[in-house]
Amino acid sequence: MTILKDIILQMFFAHMPFVMYNIFYRDQSRNYSKSFIVLSSAICLFLSMTFGASVVHGYFYDIRYTIIFFGMIFGGLQTGFILLAEFLLYRLYIGGDGVFIAIVIMLMTFPGSYLLYRIYYQSEKRSLILLLAGVFFSITPLVAVYLENPVSIIDNLTFHMVVIPMQNLLGCWMLITLFRKAVIEKDLFISYAQNERVRAISHVAASLVHEVRNPLTAVKGFLTLIRDGVSDRDRIERYIEICMSEIARTEYILSEYLAISKPIGNKQEPTNLEELLRITKDVMSPYANMHNVLLEIGNPPEPVWILANPDKMKQVLVNFIKNAVEACAELPNTRGIVTLRLQVEARKVVLTIQDNGIGMTEEQAKRLGSIYFSTKSNGTGLGMTFSYQAILSFGGTVSVQSAPGAGTKFTISLPIYNRGEKAKEMDKG
Repeated sequence: MTILKDIILQMFFAHMPFVMYNIFYRDQSRNYSKSFIVLSSAICLFLSMTFGASVVHGYFYDIRYTIIFFGMIFGGLQTGFILLAEFLLYRLYIGGDGVFIAIVIMLMTFPGSYLLYRIYYQSEKRSLILLLAGVFFSITPLVAVYLENPVSIIDNLTFHMVVIPMQNLLGCWMLITLFRKAVIEKDLFISYAQNERVRAISHVAASLVHEVRNPLTAVKGFLTLIRDGVSDRDRIERYIEICMSEIARTEYILSEYLAISKPIGNKQEPTNLEELLRITKDVMSPYANMHNVLLEIGNPPEPVWILANPDKMKQVLVNFIKNAVEACAELPNTRGIVTLRLQVEARKVVLTIQDNGIGMTEEQAKRLGSIYFSTKSNGTGLGMTFSYQAILSFGGTVSVQSAPGAGTKFTISLPIYNRGEKAKEMDKG
């Protein structure tokens, strides 16, 4: 029972980098860093050595070789040397009869780990390399300890022939395979999310062409009249005033579009949600008009502040409004309506986005926000996945009410930012 407990404990340590990765990088729009690999591996190595199994006084068995191998694969040779230094220092600190042989074994396995690390990235059969690594990490200590103290091996043959190989083989497979799978999925998500954002922006850009063309056509017409010899000074000034107004309107539309399409950062700051919603509505109106959909907005009389990343929040609003417009556009012979409302309730702000589109089934509504799920035949679902994760990272929640043919209502609740704190910040500035 004690041996089983030790194996389970070591397998738990083998999971630690994988678990830490999912905790710290779940809501991030970037993948792991080298410093994360060093830190998570160092913690894992420390705990593994601290609670290692021991059947002979002074000799400790854990997943140290697997952890250093993992550090090399995802952090490079430099990470491997850092973990090697940690092992040497901590093993000397622990002491015991097996210090010398433990250091000798590590100095033997480290070059082998580096060789396997190089082969791992050159081979397509990576599972086989992990199997070889597990066998190598089991046989090398077995032979070395047998040559130094054969009695300890013979007296604990089952431990060395069954428990240690199982521990190393499972440790290699679980730690490296699961972590690599999570990293690949994260890379795919980041790539798809970026593509989905570009796709959404390109759709909005197409509608902006129509919106910008209208004021330019008006400007061209009035300039033509002036060129053709309008002599009335008042009429000329009125034409120029109209032209300036149309140019200002075009400039506003383009500037707000550029604000939405610029790269997204991660920093959260006090954000005026009312202003953000109004700007996004102005930018999305041409897209709605192109689909014969009316965008309506009702805002509180004063700004509503939240703590969020403004660029991410803009993209969230674009995604929700775009989906609502497209849902309305699928209804034949019906003028679509998308209504946006903001309400302040106690310590939170509630944003509702309601449309009279095709609606969704209960099953579809439950799956919204799941990666790769979309109600559209040509959709990826990444836009909604990004939006849900962004709202969660701001401390908010999303709920949805929908029925086929009855439209959809999204309710987004976000913690309200204390306006007094905002005023203090402005005073300090």
